[in-house]
Amino acid sequence: MITIRRDLALCLLAGLCCCSTASAVQVEVHDPVMARQGDAYYVFSTGPGITIYQSSDLEHWKWIGRAFETEPEWARRTVPGFNGHLWAPEIFEKDGRYFLYYSVSAFGKNTSAIGVTVNETLDPNSPGYRWIDQGLVLQSVPHRDDWNAIDPAIVEDEDGTPWMSFGSFWGGIKLVRLDPGLVRLAEPQEWHSLARRPRNPATPDDVAGDGAIEAPYVFRKNGWYYLFVSFDKCCRGMESTYKIMAGRSQSVTGPYVDQDGKPMLEGGGSLVLEGTHEWVALGHNAAYTFDGKDWLVCHAYETADDAKQKLRVLPMKWEGGWPVVDPADLNRFSTELLGPGPPENED
Repeated sequence: MITIRRDLALCLLAGLCCCSTASAVQVEVHDPVMARQGDAYYVFSTGPGITIYQSSDLEHWKWIGRAFETEPEWARRTVPGFNGHLWAPEIFEKDGRYFLYYSVSAFGKNTSAIGVTVNETLDPNSPGYRWIDQGLVLQSVPHRDDWNAIDPAIVEDEDGTPWMSFGSFWGGIKLVRLDPGLVRLAEPQEWHSLARRPRNPATPDDVAGDGAIEAPYVFRKNGWYYLFVSFDKCCRGMESTYKIMAGRSQSVTGPYVDQDGKPMLEGGGSLVLEGTHEWVALGHNAAYTFDGKDWLVCHAYETADDAKQKLRVLPMKWEGGWPVVDPADLNRFSTELLGPGPPENED
């Protein structure tokens, strides 16, 4: 009797060649972001200490360690309920230095904070490799703030001014100006609201509620700023409904509107990519240009593997000034883990 793995069978039925990855262990990440230094690519993702992978081709990856051996020394006293997992990182290069932002939070609460650690290189074999924590950048407090200080992402506007978008549920997505050193808010402070979804006004202030929007990422392209966000629910296994939406603006501070002209501050957003039969849900994306090609990076929950989260690096094209990602590429562009991964049950 001949047996065929379900994921291979699905590929064969779809007319795709999955032979090279049929028996491969894929890279399992949540909330991936990416940077390139020299010929190497690096992915940073949620986990104890922030999990780091390295690749030379965007397909084959090896785990190379964590940014923190334990956790930031300030985290537990600042965020009650923090369990040691650093969430939703962002990696940003400026003048040869690498700024790794990270989220400290208690799940489902806006008892949250964003910190940043800095390195002179991403190469762990370099003698100068050392992450030096700069501490707290931004904090949200229940009953004081109607926003959640998680999911940071950095963008520079056309004048070179750095901005940090962030937010999850509550009052939606915010934008705040950073100082030139990238480790503190600029003074005087400048804040903007970018996107939100309807929230039941009877929801208690310290509860996430039903306005499911998070994971902002602002990407500059052809004179526009594109705001990517994730709608609906992550982290529910086969019950996940995560999907990627977008709007655009000619100003980094907005207003952002979707393809129908609906403001994202009124719940608008155009679909970029949603779940398929093989991938029940996906989201928390970032976007990059490498060697003239645009890529969308996200995690996706694989149906054939009980909705485990897998890294996806997908080509992104543009039609009529809007981002387009082919759902079939979720199967065409896989990732393979070379060697051992993080210690079991830590990510």
